[in-house]
Amino acid sequence: MPEFLKSIPVSFSPLAKEHIHRIRQAKGISPEYGLRVGVKGGGGCGSSGISFLLGFDKPGESDDHFFLDDLLVLVDKKHTMYLLGLEVDYITQDGVTGFAFVHPDQKQPVL
Repeated sequence: MPEFLKSIPVSFSPLAKEHIHRIRQAKGISPEYGLRVGVKGGGGCGSSGISFLLGFDKPGESDDHFFLDDLLVLVDKKHTMYLLGLEVDYITQDGVTGFAFVHPDQKQPVL
């Protein structure tokens, strides 16, 4: 049984939570899947070298487990330091709508 930690390293705006629950319901995603939040290496020229990930997945051995309302959130232990303090938001910017990771000090989305 995984250890459940007290605080999730990333927060979610009310609009992001609403869209996550809508997607889960519309796609009929099984409760055994959690919402994976993480990073992926290999950014392009001039970037920080990472991309942020958000999607439904089964829990893995190296995951920390959190709850967002009634939704299981999965974060690979190695990704925690990259997510600390970020907020997942659902935005419309320059005609593009979707999830974005927002740096709290800059309030600029990372698309």
